[in-house]
Amino acid sequence: MTASYLAMDSGILQERIERSLELLMSCRLCPRQCGVDRFAGEKGYCRTGRFAEVASYGPHFGEEQVLVGTRGSGTIFFCGCNLLCNFCQNYEISRVSDPDCQPVSDEKLAAIMVELQEAGCHNINFVTPTHVMPQILAALPHAIRAGLRVPLVYNCGGYERVESLQLLDRIVDIYMPDTKFWDSRSGLRYANAPDYPEKMKAALAEIQRQVGDLRLDAQGLAEQGLLVRHLLMPGGLAEGRAIFHFLAKEISPNCYVNIMDQYRPCGEAALGGEGGGMIESTMYNQAIRAAKSAGLSRLDQRDLAELIRRLMAR
Repeated sequence: MTASYLAMDSGILQERIERSLELLMSCRLCPRQCGVDRFAGEKGYCRTGRFAEVASYGPHFGEEQVLVGTRGSGTIFFCGCNLLCNFCQNYEISRVSDPDCQPVSDEKLAAIMVELQEAGCHNINFVTPTHVMPQILAALPHAIRAGLRVPLVYNCGGYERVESLQLLDRIVDIYMPDTKFWDSRSGLRYANAPDYPEKMKAALAEIQRQVGDLRLDAQGLAEQGLLVRHLLMPGGLAEGRAIFHFLAKEISPNCYVNIMDQYRPCGEAALGGEGGGMIESTMYNQAIRAAKSAGLSRLDQRDLAELIRRLMAR
């Protein structure tokens, strides 16, 4: 498959880059709309200035099988976040307190993308990219000139501005947003974002418009489309049911969904803050039944044996 960005006119891509960079001058990339001048080094909620900061990168074999294939998903873990959930499993990275968090130039970010492709990765997987979307776009022409051709995966928290997502149209092939909270009280409790549900719903509608249902190639690898993640939270089954119903009725009954049961409290939650509980052992199966009852049929299947086989085949 030819990645979408390769078919985009270079003039249009440059216009998208310029428009996205303008958003940094009085930052309004995400629903927080902090208004800080990131070009001048000011930092808002995401704690990131002009340049993206990268904590680590490499082939990842713990993602969904449709992304991992036999050679892994080329993940780039960005520091900073526009949500800052109090239970985050990447707590130090999201708060830019990890010593591995290092600013990278647009050229360096492009070189990382190409390095991952040369390592054999099937795609470039941007983890927590919302607050550095302009930096990703600015790096893309450098990467294209260096031979980048694999699909781009936008692995985000679901707390997006539609106006920002529109700048990614025909550039990102695979979107992988979270659907964290259905209740505004949960958004406030865990991420100080009571508007999360409405922003998430609008974002998913825009993403579906851009790329549609997830499409796989003959080898079962994702080529283009929407892949939704839902992390089960303590006491959150009712919200999960509402999210599954929304996806089936408002997005698509063919929506590809990964229901995740690996929640564990980290950060503030691990220290006794909100979200310090654990999920019940029966919750995953209950959630699967709820998703099917809502009309969803494309549910990601966990297959440890297949993962081991693919790792051994490297």
